[in-house]
Amino acid sequence: MTLRRSACRATARAATLAVALLLLSACTGGGTSPPTGQPGGSAAQVAPGTAGQPTVAGRIDGLQLPWSTVYLPDGTAVISERDTALLRTIKGGQLGTLGKVPGVVPGGEGGLLGLALSPGFATDRYLYAYFTAAADNRIARMRLEDRGGRLELGVPEPVFTGIPKAGTHNGGRIRFGPDGFLYVGTGDSQRREQPQDRTALGGKILRLTADGRPAPGNPFGENPVYSLGHRNVQGLAWDSAGRLWASEFGPDVNDELNLIVAGGNYGWPDVTGAPHRSGFLDAKVVWPSTADSSPSGLEIVGNTAYLGALRGQRLWVVPLKGEYAADPVSYFTGRYGRIRNVSLAPDGRLWLLSNGQNPDFALILDLPG
Repeated sequence: MTLRRSACRATARAATLAVALLLLSACTGGGTSPPTGQPGGSAAQVAPGTAGQPTVAGRIDGLQLPWSTVYLPDGTAVISERDTALLRTIKGGQLGTLGKVPGVVPGGEGGLLGLALSPGFATDRYLYAYFTAAADNRIARMRLEDRGGRLELGVPEPVFTGIPKAGTHNGGRIRFGPDGFLYVGTGDSQRREQPQDRTALGGKILRLTADGRPAPGNPFGENPVYSLGHRNVQGLAWDSAGRLWASEFGPDVNDELNLIVAGGNYGWPDVTGAPHRSGFLDAKVVWPSTADSSPSGLEIVGNTAYLGALRGQRLWVVPLKGEYAADPVSYFTGRYGRIRNVSLAPDGRLWLLSNGQNPDFALILDLPG
């Protein structure tokens, strides 16, 4: 097994060379050479106006604690609101409401969380939602019926239940992968015995069929678990080669960007930020101070990862090169509050969702060419 996490360390290169390499990585999205012997990159910051920075193209106000965004074939954005349990729509810059998801019981970090569109949406019209119910976290799917140009929300059909819930660490990110299966990030729900237990659903990344069964080829047989040893997975995305990456909250130290492999054990709660532990996989990027990050939503465009930071109140940009991650660069620090989600729209723009601004908003960015 490869090693577990590694704290970010300052490199020996001169400061001017470091900045030049970071800016080149952010502009090209192609990454830099893998850090020699270093699984984690150091955290640098670039001032507004620097070449290569994403630029703001628009903003839509009026949201309340938005959590996830998906895009319908016509470009309509559908956004979940955690506490209201509403599905909001944005089309042509106009904010609307699709409907309220029944059965959602918000509380603490729980509520209406991740969304995913069925790979066969054009024919089955299924929208999947991860939400907190009375007894658990669960995944349900609902048909979005087109009634003469007006969308109607169908009755939720539970497809996977029993994910542990708590006031915090509910996970909640769901996404269909390139293989057509549904990947699910769960939290440890403050039950520290769960992440290392292959039979438990907490502290995992799960891999399911569209009907909610364990996907064929899972590493532990007829078991939904794809990877284990997670604290609170918040983002899932694939690079251009189909590799799965995930963002994850640390405790009071060591937020992570992980490269996920089938059957991989990422160490929680046995290790965090402690390298050279046999049997555990290292994070590819580690932020030693959670005040700088607390990474939530994750999107990968080509081979560049974009992560929204909650406590850090910024957008982190991480060039990827194969199985390695170059040094992260931050943008917009403190300008748009807590960033809960990052997603790529069909027009090639990047959408950020603010979280806790009262009211919240969607920020639309143009990426550097």
